[in-house]
Formats: sequence, structure tokens, C-alpha cells
Amino acid sequence: MTTEVLKAPLVVEFPFTRSLGPVQSAFLTGLREQVVLGVRAADGRILVPPVEYDPVTADEIRDLVQVAPTGTVTTWAWNHAPRRGQPLETPFAWVLVRLDGADTALLHALDAPGPDAVHTGMRVRVRWAAERSGAITDIACFEPDDSAVASEVAVHDGQFESMVTGIIAEARLDYTYSPGRAQTDYINALADRRIVGERCPSCRKVYVPPRGACPTCGVATAEQVQVGPGGTVTTYCIVNIKARNLDIEVPYVYAHIALDGADLALHGRIGGIPYDQVRMGLRVEPVWTEGGRYPDHYRPTGEPDADYETFKESL
Repeated sequence: MTTEVLKAPLVVEFPFTRSLGPVQSAFLTGLREQVVLGVRAADGRILVPPVEYDPVTADEIRDLVQVAPTGTVTTWAWNHAPRRGQPLETPFAWVLVRLDGADTALLHALDAPGPDAVHTGMRVRVRWAAERSGAITDIACFEPDDSAVASEVAVHDGQFESMVTGIIAEARLDYTYSPGRAQTDYINALADRRIVGERCPSCRKVYVPPRGACPTCGVATAEQVQVGPGGTVTTYCIVNIKARNLDIEVPYVYAHIALDGADLALHGRIGGIPYDQVRMGLRVEPVWTEGGRYPDHYRPTGEPDADYETFKESL
């Protein structure tokens, strides 16, 4: 019987706080005030968006200049299906725009009725967001503009009231993940509270979780082997930083656990014992939650510690 390979939507999200140097601080604060700033490089070019170090000489650069909110499209690509978090909810063009007074191009969205309305060399203008906070999204998008007059650059000291000194970057990736045939079998076995691996037909090692191929020999694996449920702590670490959306009090221990019959250690949380009593060689067993598809944590079995020689190859 052929098992249907699993797949599911997956989101990887990591918002992080970033401090800004003087150049980026001026650039983002300027956007809040509807001012676009660039920086003059050693060779005289105006770079927009600005950078803090010269791309040719690597010298620090601070000579800020104001450029126009109008510019010319240098290249573009049509986005027929906007995704979550993109500048516009309707189809739009991604464009590189060389603003008047700048020598490099800025990437942003162009609001256009269709791809036939977009072309290299077309004139565009910044459409400012109604509410601005000091971020690249203060430029809501670009829109077509009939102006053909290029504005001159103007020196700017980069100083505004209430300078933006830091931002929170919302990094997020949405995609559909499929674990493949081997891990589908592994996950389905966990639903029955069984842990299975696969044996390499060449070196005879048993890998858990299975990957469908031996990483040492490079050959496909298919022979399924049930391992555990007991195992041995090979190495571990003490976690002292509380993770968001994880209801576990710190400190706690995550360990590599070599399950009986396996040749590759997997990781799991250790519970049922004070964190400072966890040790290499500790014998543990899985604790399954009601309705859970995988062990919630591992706890000591009460057996004597394993001898180092029995698990040294799994470190």
C-alpha cells in the first residue's frame, strides 16, 4: 500500500529590532517627512537608497543630499498575484526607479492598470502613505507621472525632529512544506506512539528521523526499523531564555538523545528532573501528551547511566 506523502502550510517568522546608524536614520526619518535623501559617494555619484560606506573605497560616507520624488523606471517585472504584506493588494509592477538627482535605482511597487501600461523609461512619482512612521513603507508606491523635468539635488544636513533610531523588521516566509516519503512514514508512526528509522543497505546504520537516503553512503534507504522507546542523553544544553509562544519555564534542558537501536541522535526536551541533574549517559524515555503526534519531552527511566563507550559514536 502506498502512503500519501504529507504536506502542510508552514510559516517561518522572526521579527527583530535593528538599530540605525546616522545615514539610515536620516533616510527613514526623511521618508516620514516626505523627503528622499541619498548620499554622495567618493566618485561623486548619488546613491539612493543611501549606504553608510562607499561601495568602491569602503570609506565611511555622510554627505547627504535631497533628491526628487520623481524619477525614471530603469527595469520592471509584473506581479500578477500580490502576496501578504506586499505594497498593493491588486496586481502591480515591481520597478527599479532612478529618482531625479540619483545615480542608482530604488526598488518599489508601481501602481499601474496592467503590464501594457508599464515600460522602461516611463516617468513616475512617489505616492506617499497617508500615515508615516519612518519606514520604507512610507512610500506607499510609485504612480505614473507626466513630468519630464529632472530636479536638481540639494544638500541636506539629515536632521529632523524626533529622529528614527531603530526599526522592527518583520521577517516572514510562507510556504508549503512536504517532508517526503521517509519522514511521512516517520510522522505517521508517531501518531501510533512508535518511533521508526530507516537502515542503510550499505553501512547498516539506522537513521532517525529518516531522510530517505544515507548521508554517508549516498544510497537510498527503505528498510524500516522501529527504535527506542528508551534512549541515552549524549549531549545537552541548558536554555535560559524564554521563547515566545512556548509555555515552558526557564531554565530547561534540550538534549541530543540516541534512541536504542538508532545510529543518529535526535533532539528533545528533558523533563521530570532538575535541569542541573541532567548529564551525559542519562537513560530517558518519551512522555506522550494526550492526542499528541510526538513526544512532549523525555524523562529519566531510573536505569543506571549508560557507559560512555556505548554512545560515543552518537555525539
